[in-house]
Amino acid sequence: MEQQDSLAALRGAAYRIRRYALRMGEVQGQGYVGQALGMADILAVSYRHALNYRPDAPEWEGRDRFLLSHGHYAIALYAALLEAGIIPESELETYGSDDSRLPMSGMATYTPGMEISGGSLGQGLSIAVGMALGLRQKGNPAFVYNSMSDGELDEGSTWEAALSAAHHRLGNLVTLVDINNQQADGPSGKILGFEPLADKWAAFGWFVQRVNGNDIGAVRAAFDAARAHDQAQPRVILFETLMGSGVPFLEERDKNHFIRVEADEWQQAIAILDANHAGDTQ
Repeated sequence: MEQQDSLAALRGAAYRIRRYALRMGEVQGQGYVGQALGMADILAVSYRHALNYRPDAPEWEGRDRFLLSHGHYAIALYAALLEAGIIPESELETYGSDDSRLPMSGMATYTPGMEISGGSLGQGLSIAVGMALGLRQKGNPAFVYNSMSDGELDEGSTWEAALSAAHHRLGNLVTLVDINNQQADGPSGKILGFEPLADKWAAFGWFVQRVNGNDIGAVRAAFDAARAHDQAQPRVILFETLMGSGVPFLEERDKNHFIRVEADEWQQAIAILDANHAGDTQ
């Protein structure tokens, strides 16, 4: 259900999303926890403020669609779905296990609330364009939110979809780009330079915002502005995030696509998170 939560409540949701992600990472001893911690504020605003959905009916036709194009971020979305009440907390301990509804890469056939099987990077925005067109054809006022990584900016299909979305004037499409400047082969901006990124999206015909993705007030304002934009054009929010955000020793760790966390560090990370967010329980 779409909600209008206070910043304090949103901070509490972001804290719990980070904590859920760390707990799932501890189950398997690994996971894309750096990305999950970095995106927690964005996901908190998505599921506690922006999206229209029904926790007890994840396939409700009137729902806003949230597409996880970067399927390796599944641990982050699972944490958000736990916070949203779409997945029960009792399933957290099954993360990445045989027959779990929480596989290590997102798969729509397994997980309630997972709209697509992402992970073949660069495809999510194309699927989102098709969904947005289909919803408009049916007269369904729902929005489509496509979450993607900065590494996906390397893919030609991303820019073909961006052109198509603008051509079809898809005002019901919002793209969320996580700019953490990390991908499998190294810093994203060095693998294939993408700046000036805001100018590029604007030139493709999109309404563009660029904000600090770890400033929850700025994140909420960006979502609100995207939804309220009254022109028939797609909207993109470029979120600059810090991998490991909320756990200082992970923030400072040498960044790579898959941050290593030692067995004794999971509980240390959770304890630091708890101490730093003792009041964020709403």
